[in-house]
Amino acid sequence: MTLQERDKKHLWHPLKQHQLHPDSLAIVKAKGCILTDENGNEYIDAISSWYTCMFGHCNDFITSRVYQQMQQLDQVMFSDFTHEPAVILSEELIKILPQNQNRIFFNDNGSTAVEAGIKMALQYYFNREEKRSTFIAFENGFHGDTFGAMSVSGLSVYNGPFEDFLIEVKRIPTPNGENHQVILNLLKEYSTTNKIAGFIYEPIIQGAAGMKIHDAEGLNEILTFCKTQKILTIADEVMTGFGKTGSYFASDFVETKPDIMCLSKALTAGLVPMAITSCTEEIYEAFLSNDMAKGFFHCHTYSANPIACSAANAAIELLQTEEIQQSIKEISKTHKKFQERIEKHPLVKNARSLGVIFALDLNTKMERYGDLRDKLLKFFMERGVFLRPLGNTIYIQVPFVINKNQLRKVYDIIEEALNTF
Repeated sequence: MTLQERDKKHLWHPLKQHQLHPDSLAIVKAKGCILTDENGNEYIDAISSWYTCMFGHCNDFITSRVYQQMQQLDQVMFSDFTHEPAVILSEELIKILPQNQNRIFFNDNGSTAVEAGIKMALQYYFNREEKRSTFIAFENGFHGDTFGAMSVSGLSVYNGPFEDFLIEVKRIPTPNGENHQVILNLLKEYSTTNKIAGFIYEPIIQGAAGMKIHDAEGLNEILTFCKTQKILTIADEVMTGFGKTGSYFASDFVETKPDIMCLSKALTAGLVPMAITSCTEEIYEAFLSNDMAKGFFHCHTYSANPIACSAANAAIELLQTEEIQQSIKEISKTHKKFQERIEKHPLVKNARSLGVIFALDLNTKMERYGDLRDKLLKFFMERGVFLRPLGNTIYIQVPFVINKNQLRKVYDIIEEALNTF
């Protein structure tokens, strides 16, 4: 019996309707940019396995560091203890985060990083005896699957059954360079009629919404307004962080920096799960008190797992090398050339790129998980490229270590699809 057949007996996969799609491809090996299935077929991982394996799969530098750590300290609870991998990670991460970030709180994944950020904002005001319970968020944003993260997400395909149980959120459109005043008017209205605790946003580019890029200047105006109203700002950099946009963080493109940042995915280079919620010293100090109840009582069993921290330390070291920085620049240039070549195609409604991220919208209506999207996914896989369309958006987010031939094949397959469908 194959792995694919054995899988069907007990496993329940995420983001999948098993009645319509009973099969899941069995992957037995991954190295660099290549995934290999149980039949020996190879696929270029052109989305870095949900934006995580940015240095390629099973990167020797990272796995060797993790192996060394496994021989010394595997797991210890982080409530009462500390350890060198966590201390080093805090020191190295603070060096590349925006300058106002000074405290590091550990989580398990992107959703829980956002959950902690939301709870920090709510309790920040609670500790100051000022009740604020409403959040502002962008339309069509996505921030995760836990209840707080779902609340601030705007994609109802994920949230529909749970909407009666979510916290209150007011939504604003993303800035496009022309709607700044409309957004500011909404912000003034919301801040006047509601007790706003925080504004959460994906800086510069919305991932699950279809890699939609928005205006940095407009975002800065929103953040500046929030500062004047003492609304805490939470940058969800789970998708955008660690070099993907061409800078260490998408927040680097915006003058006004967030109070809180949420990090995961490429943090550990896709090797093991871990996430971080960072914040300013001012937010941290609001939790300091002789009153035990004013502490931040939010904890994960595997917080700051030493093995995960060692993977993150190795990834951050690699990210800052000249080789990786040069690779990011080259991929960005190549994406822009492909964009120029493809944007005039009659089936392309809009093409865009930022750093190692490229996306195009097809000039046709598609269900997010509909038949045409499924046909495209199958088309790409049959030709040896793993691309996972988001509705009518085809996007690329390749590992930094992809070679020119592999990247050219990804482009060619997309172009072939445009000429076929």
